[in-house]
Amino acid sequence: MSPISVRGLAVASATAVTAVGSVVGIAPGSAAQNDDAEATPADATLLADIPTGHQAQVQTASLTQQADVQAIAADANARKNAEESARKTAAKSASEKKQAAQQAAKEAKERAEAKTAASRDASGFPVQSSYTVAQIKAMAAQMVPSGQLQCFSNIVNHESSWNYRAVNASTGAYGLVQSLPGSKMSSAGADWRTNPATQIKWGLSYMNSTYDSPCGAWSFWLANHWY
Repeated sequence: MSPISVRGLAVASATAVTAVGSVVGIAPGSAAQNDDAEATPADATLLADIPTGHQAQVQTASLTQQADVQAIAADANARKNAEESARKTAAKSASEKKQAAQQAAKEAKERAEAKTAASRDASGFPVQSSYTVAQIKAMAAQMVPSGQLQCFSNIVNHESSWNYRAVNASTGAYGLVQSLPGSKMSSAGADWRTNPATQIKWGLSYMNSTYDSPCGAWSFWLANHWY
């Protein structure tokens, strides 16, 4: 409702009150008439002076302020979450890099040990007319790096069951690691037919050169059942 309409309503109301006063016997110049006439225009003026839409403006400003506060809080929370996520990602990446470096160092050490063991002279072991499985395994434990020993043993278990005189009837493969032909082991020593240490030396060298390590050879063996 516009200010003009409000003022008009107030004036009309005052006129009606005056008319009622005349009916009940109140003289036009009496005090009661003057009080009513004076109060009504004043009330109408107060109503007319209230700006249209003021309350809506106040509510809009309040909602805008609340929205601003919520937006600031959401932005701060988003930044916090992003920083936390970045921190976790960086920590995970650093941990993975550390583990990779440690694994690479371990593998490099094992390869170096394997190469050293492969070049070891088998003559360091006493020559016997025969050897037990326990003696042959003890030789392998001294010649093969500890980290590769289990893989080396797995291959020998499957190839010859630790029989250094084992011969494959079909192919002629010979010895602990079933060299084919057996004469290849002569590069490690002339006594390759009868000395398990010579066979171990040759087998370790072959696994290192062909598969990078006994464990590499064992992985290939698992996939193909030969190496």
